[in-house]
Order: sequence, then C-alpha cells, then structure tokens
Amino acid sequence: MDTGINSVDMTENVDDTDVVVPELHKLLEQDSYLKPYKKDFQRRYALFEELLKKIENCEGGLEKFSRSYQSFGIHTQPDGGIYCKEWAPGAEAVFLAGDFNDWNPFSHPYKKLDFGKWELYIPPKEDKSSVIHHGSKLKVVIKTRSGEVIYRISPWAKYVCQEEKKVVYDWVHWQPAESYTRKYERPRKPSSVRIYESHVGIASPEGKIASYKNFTYNVLPKIKDLGYNCIQMMAVMEHAYYASFGYQITSFFAASSRYGTPDDLKELIDVAHSMGITVLLDVVHSHASKNSEDGLNQFDGTDACFFHDGPRGTHDLWDSRLFDYSNWEVLRFLLSNLRWWIEEYGFDGFRFDGVTSMLYHHHGIGCGFTGDYNEYFGLQVDEDSLVYLMVANYMIHSIYPDCITIAEDVSGMPALCCPVTQGGGGFDYRLAMAVPDKWIKILKEFKDEDWNIGDIVHTLTNRRYNEKCIAYAESHDQALVGDKTLAFWLMDAEMYTNMSVISPLTSVIDRGIQLHKMIRLITHALGGEGYLNFIGNEFGHPEWLDFPRKGNNESFHYARRQFHLADDQILRYRFLYAFDRDMNRLEEKFGWLSSPPAYVSTKHEGDKIIVFERANLLFIFNFHPYKSFTGYRIAVNTPGKYMIALDTDSEQYGGHLRINHRTEFFTENVSYNNRYHSLLIYIPCRVALVLHKVDNH
Repeated sequence: MDTGINSVDMTENVDDTDVVVPELHKLLEQDSYLKPYKKDFQRRYALFEELLKKIENCEGGLEKFSRSYQSFGIHTQPDGGIYCKEWAPGAEAVFLAGDFNDWNPFSHPYKKLDFGKWELYIPPKEDKSSVIHHGSKLKVVIKTRSGEVIYRISPWAKYVCQEEKKVVYDWVHWQPAESYTRKYERPRKPSSVRIYESHVGIASPEGKIASYKNFTYNVLPKIKDLGYNCIQMMAVMEHAYYASFGYQITSFFAASSRYGTPDDLKELIDVAHSMGITVLLDVVHSHASKNSEDGLNQFDGTDACFFHDGPRGTHDLWDSRLFDYSNWEVLRFLLSNLRWWIEEYGFDGFRFDGVTSMLYHHHGIGCGFTGDYNEYFGLQVDEDSLVYLMVANYMIHSIYPDCITIAEDVSGMPALCCPVTQGGGGFDYRLAMAVPDKWIKILKEFKDEDWNIGDIVHTLTNRRYNEKCIAYAESHDQALVGDKTLAFWLMDAEMYTNMSVISPLTSVIDRGIQLHKMIRLITHALGGEGYLNFIGNEFGHPEWLDFPRKGNNESFHYARRQFHLADDQILRYRFLYAFDRDMNRLEEKFGWLSSPPAYVSTKHEGDKIIVFERANLLFIFNFHPYKSFTGYRIAVNTPGKYMIALDTDSEQYGGHLRINHRTEFFTENVSYNNRYHSLLIYIPCRVALVLHKVDNH
C-alpha cells in the first residue's frame, strides 16, 4: 500500500496528558531526579506510539514497512521482467538509462504515482531473459521542474564501484547467477561484549586497500585468538571518499566495493559466525555526503528530498546533509536500510554513529554538556530524530531479539539506553566516551606521580545505573592523524629504535609497556559492561592513522596495520598482544563485564593504589612510578585463599616477575575499608594484579 503521507507531523494530534508509558515508573524509581521531566518522557512515548500506529494503518505494519528494499530500486521479476521504483517528489519526469538501452536518456520513462513515487516495468526479452544484465551500468535520469536533466544513482543501489581514474562512482546492476549462501547460524547475543573495532581497508601491512578476503582469512583468526567475541565493522557502507573513514556515506544499501564483492562480505560475516563472533555494522544515519552525482544529495533536483531544506539540512562542521526524520519516505528508507544489512548480509546489530548530532537541534556544536538535566529536555531536543531512534531500536529488538545496538553519544542523555517501554531510547549500550579522553589528558598533561587516582576512578565508574556502557582506552578517534595512540603517547620515538628484545630495555619503553597494560586492564574491568579495542592497538601499534589524500601524496604508509610486529618474537609488541589475549580470556572465564559494577575499596592518592572487587575477582593496581609496598593491606569481602590469576608483571607480558605466582594469599578476619575481611600482599610499582579465590578441596 502506498501511503498518502509525505511527512509525519510528530506534534499533530498527540495528547500526552494521559499517556501510559508501561514501565516509566521503573525509570523514575531508579532516578528520582528525572521526575520533573515525566511529561517529556510521556510526550516522547506518545509520539513513538502514534508513529507506530500510522505505520500500521498506512503500510501494514513495521515489519512490512522496513522491507521496502524489496520493492524500491531495481528488481528482476520471476518472469524475467524488471520492476523499478523510486521516490523523487521534486522531479518533473523520471527515466532509466544504461548499457541496456545504449544510454538513451528518455526511452524508458517511469510512470508517476501518488506522493512523489515513480515506477517502471521493463518486460523480458522473447527468450524470457532480463533486459538488464548482471554487471551492466545504470543511471536514474531526472528531469527537474526547471527543465534540467540530471543523472543520479538510485538511493537503493546495491552495488556501486569506481573505475580507475574516474572520480564519480558508477551504479552497477548486481544480480549474479549464484550468490553466497550462509552456512552457519548467528551466535547468541553475548552477555559480555568484547569488541574489536575494525576497518577492512587498513587490515593489512601492505601499502594498499586490503580486502574482505584478507580480513576473513588473515584477521578473523587473530581476533578469535585474542578473545574478542564481537567485531564492529567501520567504513562498510559505501563512501566515495576513502579518507572520510567511512563517515560520508554516498550509497546506503551498497557494501563498499573497494574491498571486494557483496559475496566476499557475506562470507566474512558467515566465517565470523562460525567462530562464535558477533558482527556489528558501524551505521551512519546521522548525516550523508554532500555528493549529488553519486550520493543522495539533490537526488530529485531539489535541495530537500531526503534532507531538511535550508540551513537545517546542513551540518556546519561536517559539511554534510542532515536527514528530515519527520519525512515518511526518509523513515521508510532508513528503517529498511537497517533491515537490509541484517537480512542480506547477516549483521548482528549496529553501532549508531553521531547520535549526539541527531538528538539535538544544536547537534552538540559548541555545547559542553555539564550533566544538568535541563540540557536533555525541552526545545533543543530534536524529537523527530529521537523518535526515529526509538522506532529503530524497537524494530531491531522486536524482530531480532539477539541483535545489539550501541549509541555513540557524548552528551550522556538520560534513559538513552533504557527500554522504549520506560520511555527510553532503546539502545543496549552507549560508548563511554569520557574514558579515552581522560587517559589522553592524563598522559599529555601530568607526571606519573601527579596522577589523580580519585579522578581516574570517578571517570571509570561515572555512568548511569542500569544503562550499560562500552568502555575503551582508545578507539579510532585517538588513532587519527593529529592525535596519537596510547602506545605512541607513552613511548613515542623510542618505538622506532628500542622495541627489540635484543636492545636494552630503556626506562621509556619499560614505563610504556607496563602502563599500556595497566590502563587497558583497569578500563576493561572497571569502566563498563562492554569493552572495545581498535584494530592493532591491542599490541601497541605505533604511529597514527592517516588515509591516502592530497596532503600526504596519496600515501598508504599510515593506512595499514602492521600485524607482523606482534608476530615477530624479537620485538616487544608480542608482550602486549599476549597480555590483551589473556585479559580477554580471563573475562570470558569470570564474566566481569556482565557482573554488577565493581566495589572500589581503595583509591589512595599518595600510594597511587586502586583496589576493587568484581565478579568474585580482586583487582589491585599500583600506579606509583617507583614505590613498591610490602605487606599492603587489601580489603576483600569474601574470605578464603586467593591466588594470582593475572599479573601485568609476568615475563610473558614484558614484565619483571617480581611476585611468585605460586604464592597463596589468605584473608584475615580484619575488617578494612568497609569490607569484612582483608589480606596482606606485596605490590611492586607499576603493576596490576588480579586475584581469584581458590577452593581448598
């Protein structure tokens, strides 16, 4: 059914005074400071409910509405005919041109339907074969109201590619005789999410764009070995400009062809599933590239169409177009886009990019969020996009209960990661974006002896109750040119000369290796309910990330990952790799990420000691640069015998093995730091220990 709605007025006929938000009471009981904003939550939920009802009445339900990729775009019919459908409300006429008709721009006109839609049926040849063959090039030809004729790529194009020396991408009809068939079931949703943030193009030491095949056969085994159970794939949605890191999307339904074919990506995901690895797509629904010839911009010749008209339709900092989330066809497009990636490729969920920009009319520009609740409610909130996110999460979790959604939100909007039934945004997790910023600030601005231990603990534990966070010490943001990875902040130029075990261990390298492990462990164990690492950073990848561009003479030197560094037994990178692997494996065994938040018993400024308990493990950190402590009393709630489960000072991790791992630590009935029991232990400087309780029998 074609709806008569071009845009859905989110404020129309919505009475929120008597709206029942099924579980709002739970949210308000958890956080009483939200009670003054009860009406805001009721209003948001009322808008959400109203939109669902309209979709049900006009489109036959969300399940059907979100499968519009089955009718829009170009489709080969069982009889060999071709059915084409587009939404171009500003067009005067629409045509299809391509190899099939020798690029005659007007020989195949679309028929105008209601509400800005156009359709075309091309009968099969006499032998029942299709007129448009697999691999042939196409363009939608738009005659604008001003009489101009423009050539466009269908917004629903499944495959686009760039010929050598050509700037603009070509739309290629993708209809292979046989396509990849999935062999393995999706893994169940992991209770503890350990994410390997990945970019296919840089996943090789070679100075070129790496492939899906390379990732499948060379990188997936490493990810499995390292103990990560989830991959977050960046830069998969097609983007004409490689150096945009995949955040300037031009074709939303096309997997990037620079890495290989759609079947190659399907195989990658299927093989990951065979390893029990969940695969998330870094989805960009917050904005779109300004490209018009091979992007969404001005598809129908107008400045609007998929986007807001005028200044509201442009992001000033990103120089990109902003979607009109109140538009019915935009909702169809974006919701169908999510379904497409799950259904066609087998993705298990999404990391939504740029959520802060979506949530507010100011897009977070020039806004330093202080945590004042007034910042999250009122006229500055873009309710159209917020309701879209609520519907998107509701759809994903209703149809695919094991799918995961993560919000990249720097604002800290309350309830963003609470269920929609509570009036929340419906995300499973948000990124703990303050954590990497804190580590970079500490390393840039403070001497080791001046580290503020209380501030570190506060940053790692300062998250909303019952809203899960993905903690990370660094992501792709910190690796980009202009910034440096943690390893490079710690060791800098000495990484070029002193990472060989043959050369003497300098104080800079020793400090860097020890702190690299400690920072990652405390972030992993204390910072959230999930953990993320950017590809290569697990072993302290040197330097920074910079894609080929004019400013660096189109060099690939910094757009690659030198995995061989961690494989070389002569280099110290292997110590960091081994520690990262064993840290993840220990989490797999004890499940601290899926356990309640840690209890911090010690945060001693002078001693630089942090102690906490989580998942029946005892974590001990001594960040002091030179002070070791003998007979240091550690609080612990559960009495018994403890032994070392993980020691950053182990020789296999590039440490100095200052503690005997056969040592048994027995608790005493001495209450300490609000815990019933305690034990005494030797803690060397710059060391982290994880102790586990051992049964006596």
